[in-house]
Amino acid sequence: MILEGKLNIQNIRKIGVAGGGIMGSGIAQTLAQYGYKVVVTDIDEKYLENTRRIININQKTMIDEGLLTAELAEETLKNISYSTDKSVFRDADMIVEAIIEKIEIKQDFWQEVEGIAGDNCIFATNTSGLSINSICSKVLNKKRFIGMHWWNPSHIIPLIELIKAEDTSNETVAVLEELVAAIGKESVVVLKDVSGFIGNRIQFAVYREALKIVEEGIATVEDVDKAMKYGPGFRYPVLGPFETADLGGLDTFYYISSYLFSELSAEKEPTRLQRELMEENNLGVKTGKGWYDYSNGKGEEAMAKRDKNFYKMLKNIK
Repeated sequence: MILEGKLNIQNIRKIGVAGGGIMGSGIAQTLAQYGYKVVVTDIDEKYLENTRRIININQKTMIDEGLLTAELAEETLKNISYSTDKSVFRDADMIVEAIIEKIEIKQDFWQEVEGIAGDNCIFATNTSGLSINSICSKVLNKKRFIGMHWWNPSHIIPLIELIKAEDTSNETVAVLEELVAAIGKESVVVLKDVSGFIGNRIQFAVYREALKIVEEGIATVEDVDKAMKYGPGFRYPVLGPFETADLGGLDTFYYISSYLFSELSAEKEPTRLQRELMEENNLGVKTGKGWYDYSNGKGEEAMAKRDKNFYKMLKNIK
């Protein structure tokens, strides 16, 4: 049970982060940067060594980009500890789980951790789209359980989606909204546990239509990306879809909808081009080829360029 009056932002001092991969590293770094004592756990010391390496690389880049001072970077590292023993969560005020995206593993993790953590510890699972209700199915006190979807790279992207399970208390949501604001991020609340939440539902609707345009020979991959970046993508950092419609005129958007909606993709399964890429094991940067060629170091260059441009946008936001 949650003790009355104990669930508030002032009582969150120590935060556990389970999983020290790319996401967990960025989450831990961000929380520690804003003064929280963070303990990162993983199943083997070698993974924690990788966590340290990722955080050091992230910090160096942020210092080079003028988003972090050397002094704050040093203080951030002092706020982070590491362990392969989940018992370190015993006195945690909040736990953020960022382990592998397999439902059974997440369920078992939370069942075990509930037997370790205190009654007032908030439980947050980081997932890109798994059911929050399913993840917490083995948790007894579901009022303190919430989905917390950080976007990759988690130390750069401002958005954090907070997803309510059926039994998540409004008090838990309110505390997490305060926490997200306290670490310089922006939160949205997903009121129902639906696949993809908000961001990925929009992202994959765009991707589905982009696939249709290419498969039907309407435009090339390169021109679809270019159209997105210099058209709608140029607007969206400033205006959301509803703001765009208001400013463009709801009558105009109504008339366009009346003839365009019927032409848009309604695919319910992965498309032909997606299947072909999977069968050929062309999975993007991780295999050296996807829609584009990433061989001979081009993948590392693409990711570095991505992060550099993200940092530029982040500076403008701040």
